[in-house]
Amino acid sequence: MDSARQRLLQMTRRHFFQECGVGVGKIALGSLLADAFASRAANVQNTSPLAVKQPHFAPKARRAIHLFMAGAPSQLDLFDYKPALTKLEGKPIPPSVIGNQRYAFIRTDAAVLGPRFKFSKHGQSGVELSEMLPHLGTIVDDICLIKSVRTDQFNHAPAQLFLNTGFSQPGRPSLGSWVTYGLGAETSDLPAFVVMSTGAGISGGASNWSSGFLPTIYTGVRFRNQGDPILNVTNPKGVDSKTQRDTLDLIGALNQRRLVAEGDPEIATRIESYEMAYRLQTSAPELMDLKSESKATLEMYGADPQKPSFARACLLARRMIERGVRFVNIYHEGWDAHSDVAGNLKSNCGATDRASTALVKDLKARGLLDETLVIWGGEFGRTPMVETNLALGRKLGRDHHPQAFTVWMAGGGIKSGVVIGETDELGFHVVQDPVHIHDLQATVLHLLGLDHERLTYTYQGRQFRLTDVHGQLVKQILA
Repeated sequence: MDSARQRLLQMTRRHFFQECGVGVGKIALGSLLADAFASRAANVQNTSPLAVKQPHFAPKARRAIHLFMAGAPSQLDLFDYKPALTKLEGKPIPPSVIGNQRYAFIRTDAAVLGPRFKFSKHGQSGVELSEMLPHLGTIVDDICLIKSVRTDQFNHAPAQLFLNTGFSQPGRPSLGSWVTYGLGAETSDLPAFVVMSTGAGISGGASNWSSGFLPTIYTGVRFRNQGDPILNVTNPKGVDSKTQRDTLDLIGALNQRRLVAEGDPEIATRIESYEMAYRLQTSAPELMDLKSESKATLEMYGADPQKPSFARACLLARRMIERGVRFVNIYHEGWDAHSDVAGNLKSNCGATDRASTALVKDLKARGLLDETLVIWGGEFGRTPMVETNLALGRKLGRDHHPQAFTVWMAGGGIKSGVVIGETDELGFHVVQDPVHIHDLQATVLHLLGLDHERLTYTYQGRQFRLTDVHGQLVKQILA
């Protein structure tokens, strides 16, 4: 008997499990993983990643529109009136006020610059606003003005990312992505999260509406300002609807088989994207066609149906939420007033004040405001000190100011006709009811029925959330 056969006959089951390189433990683990994998495959096969999900508690709002004023409007010339700045204009700000704060373009001993415009009180609430916001003055009793917002970042890209994603570097999910991940979609004909922009460019780029490490199905879909909202939404010549449907059905069947085999959520994203693109061929042109809007509505917004503008984007946002879109971002860039802050504000307020106000009025008239949260603001504020730099051709501007700025909100569970927070007499530091960016994020999620501490996603072995390990609910602004 050769040695190999003799050795085989002497082996017991114990030898087999010990020496075969698999072992009972590994066999059992494989069985458990197979069951878990089969369950996961069944779930991804039968459930859309955008299926409507139950919130953590009863929400005040079902949807949100974020009007992002990229570049940072000057709160001191629009919302936070400081007569002391007029008295001190031309004099250096006291060093004790500035402390160790750094600035991007000015010296810390720069002279004070007073408000560039007149302020007056509006509405029954008596809220003070700049003359640059005549339209907003007509709805002050419907909004909440938060004068005490503060951030950790003082340059545009990281500050924009911080406000939108809770982190100053690219790679984290955006607010809109977290909302659609937590609540799902109320429409299958349009994306759940839509992004529009009405300016020259956004410092933080597409990372502002990225899904980060969440499945890409939750990424914001950017609509173009004119023409087809999404490229290639129109069929090329020679491709009829039947050919397209047959092609999509075949691709869908192949992708579904791969999804069941691998359970990769990105395959589910691909399936959903193909089907959404097909439905958009009908829904997108209907959405973008403003012929059904009355002349009075178009005039209220100041929108020309044929020309891209912030006004047109606001009107489209209202049409989107009527059709079930969960989260809309509108970026209006150009508020970065390092020079001629007065001219900058005249231009940008002229482009946005009327439409922002019309959006709130329109939502209220249609019974949509109570369930729609509207947010208006930039990534930080502007300094009480003047920026003047002959080498760069700058004068009478304001630099970046992270310590204090203003955001207003309306609808969806927000207390109306009130002012929250206060800054010192120079508008430099918050002295009452500070609202950190993470606090603002936590409150937005709360109004949509989501607990910011429970809305988490496990990535690389750690649970992440929008507010990281920070954030407190701003109860003062809740109705």
